[in-house]
Amino acid sequence: MSNTSSSAAEPVDRAWPDGIAEDEAGIQWDFLRFLRATAVNKVAGLTREQAAATPLPASPRTSALGVLKHLTAVERWWLSIEAGGAELPSLWEGSPDPSWELTEDDDPRSVVAAYRAEWALSESSLAGVSPDDRARRSGKFTVRWVFAHVLQETARHTGHLDILRELADGSTGE
Repeated sequence: MSNTSSSAAEPVDRAWPDGIAEDEAGIQWDFLRFLRATAVNKVAGLTREQAAATPLPASPRTSALGVLKHLTAVERWWLSIEAGGAELPSLWEGSPDPSWELTEDDDPRSVVAAYRAEWALSESSLAGVSPDDRARRSGKFTVRWVFAHVLQETARHTGHLDILRELADGSTGE
């Protein structure tokens, strides 16, 4: 465990999706990529201590790193396993949801690396799937619904990251 700048995550490039979208799946991916990059950028430059802080009294498990670990678990379950049918272990088995918990080894760089690795798994798991298709695991959802769910979950938690970043070091912004 380290509080040095070597454990800090680097910012990633992001691009606002094109306003003249004609492809439903494409615009969903573009917005998800934008939100993912925004989430990562909210922890870029934070020390482990700042990123692991839980400053919200009503949410004592909520840290910036915990949010990113949770978003990693969300993508694993909903995009890779449920929609894509991938044979991967879930990252949130148990109660309360363990995806929010930090280990000694979790720092901004390692948690961001795990989140970014999950992006590739999500995208490969959904190769060849269209919004109208049924989720490959259960068939209880359309891929369109799963994507909408992941987008709202990622957007909601990126808002939490806005607050956690401001509380960590006063930074505000997009």
